[in-house]
Amino acid sequence: MTKREDELTWKDLEIGTIITESGNASQYRTGDWRSQKPIHNFSRCIKCGLCMIYCPEACRYQNKEGYFEADLYYCKGCGICYRECPTMVITMEEE
Repeated sequence: MTKREDELTWKDLEIGTIITESGNASQYRTGDWRSQKPIHNFSRCIKCGLCMIYCPEACRYQNKEGYFEADLYYCKGCGICYRECPTMVITMEEE
């Protein structure tokens, strides 16, 4: 017996499933919650994308030059991108 779509939970997802829509989270301006924001010094950036991979809000995007920036509309200022950056390109600044 298969479950209806509204009965599925995260345990029913196949390994490697990528969720592209996070429910209604994209409707909220979560960046208003932060007290710090990430500042980038792209002169040292190696474009590894670790900041994007580790971002719990998935609010990082790749710009035209290939650098990863935070969408401050959604960034909560958690600092995980800052801690994971191997070249210390990102610093956190008080709002």
